[in-house]
Amino acid sequence: MENETKLSIYRAARTIKRKDNTLYNALRSIYEDSIFVGEISQLWPQLPLVANLRCGLWYSSKFQSTCYFKSTDGHNNNWSFNTSRLNFHIALLAGQKGGCIIIDSTRRGKRFPDSMSKTIPIWTCVLNRSICNYLNKLCNDDASLVERESDAGHNSVDWDCSLHLPLWVSETEKSAIEDRLEGWTKDLDASGADIATLASCLKKPLRPLWISHKTVIWINEVPDYDSWDFTPIILVSASSSSGVTQHRTTSEFSWNYIPGAGDDEESWARGLSPNLFWNHAYDLISSGPDLCNQKVADIVEKDRVYRAQRGQNAPQITAKPSISGNSPHLPCLGPLLCSDLSNLKIISSDEGCGIFWLGSTNLALGSSQVAENASNVDCILNCDQWSNFVCLKEAEANLHLPIVNSKLDRFSLFNNLSSAVSFAKLNLTKGRTLLICCHDGEDISVCVCLAILISLFDDEGSFDGGKSFSETCITKCEMRRRLVYICKFAIKARPSRGNLKQVFSFLNSGKVT
Repeated sequence: MENETKLSIYRAARTIKRKDNTLYNALRSIYEDSIFVGEISQLWPQLPLVANLRCGLWYSSKFQSTCYFKSTDGHNNNWSFNTSRLNFHIALLAGQKGGCIIIDSTRRGKRFPDSMSKTIPIWTCVLNRSICNYLNKLCNDDASLVERESDAGHNSVDWDCSLHLPLWVSETEKSAIEDRLEGWTKDLDASGADIATLASCLKKPLRPLWISHKTVIWINEVPDYDSWDFTPIILVSASSSSGVTQHRTTSEFSWNYIPGAGDDEESWARGLSPNLFWNHAYDLISSGPDLCNQKVADIVEKDRVYRAQRGQNAPQITAKPSISGNSPHLPCLGPLLCSDLSNLKIISSDEGCGIFWLGSTNLALGSSQVAENASNVDCILNCDQWSNFVCLKEAEANLHLPIVNSKLDRFSLFNNLSSAVSFAKLNLTKGRTLLICCHDGEDISVCVCLAILISLFDDEGSFDGGKSFSETCITKCEMRRRLVYICKFAIKARPSRGNLKQVFSFLNSGKVT
């Protein structure tokens, strides 16, 4: 009897949670938070808006770029500066534009995710220290260069290398992080990252600033970012940090606010993507809780059919039925909401994303979607699980290797790398250009490209057919250095740890021919 009571309480709690976390509640919460993001971005309209993947991508339709800072790199006693996620393009973008605004969110009762509290501050500090080392080296090498750098705004003596953390991070934790900064800086310097270009682009050191719903900003006293003696990386936490469930009511609907609703989209989005959401935001928000699920299903299915007709990856989306709210459906929204959404300007976060050429190597990276329209490549190595219909002049110029993520198969990549390297060697020897693609162009294709780059190219990035590889012992440090080279060009590269392990195992297995 006691067990049945406990089970009933558990089921009741789960039922309440599912009822609170409905699809409409999530999308409406994201929309409400996007208003705050829009208000903050308008305070500094010249600064580019950047989404921290993947959660941050839901909170605006006007992102100019994306970044990938993981909260796990900022967890207590697990602090890390990861050279496989350098986000160099963000530092360069901030240098070119005078700063940037990064958007993210968190479900927990925190005001900021750990990616903003610690990961990004660590990143800015390590970059600043590496730049300072570079400038000091210039001072020692050539005094005339120092004068020219000073004229450009650089002063190595005054370059801020301090670790700037928010006030809620304890002094003990700050001290522990500071003890690791020197080692991380050495790792960055040894990775082969182009610090010289970064130093010439940044006129002021990087420094994070934090803004949340609780931040007080006097609208008539907003400082000009040019007046600061640093390059601001403005970190905006999109969601309210209240730990209490907030029941909100408009003249049409009642709904529950979910902090950090954009997080863990696989558990609630039912196949909806941020881009699809913003393209149909008016219909979805105005549909109300009762019709939202069906609206999303229709939108996702239409998009799936559209992609399937073009030979793209279009798996069937299945979702468990959820318990919907009891709010009555009303046909329209208030004037303010209708006005905001009807005037919405859609700018896809993937706009301009196509093929990324790796210097003069004749290698390129991209998603399998852009491979369909690739007219300037001679060969295509398709690593997507599903084959695309790509017509090239020669049938031999197209190889499909159905590689799946390491979470699904720990050896899928390893087992296919030998064929990938052989195909690349055959075509690169003939002077052909090679496009390596996968579903998103961010993980598997990057790892395949890394294996090819190490196996067939020398340290200078010149094709030698594997001569230098046969004379070199590949270490993890060397792998990181080559990966940094790839990320310099393919700014959306996000290789997973499991796939990188398979590449390292392959390179040291003796299977490279």
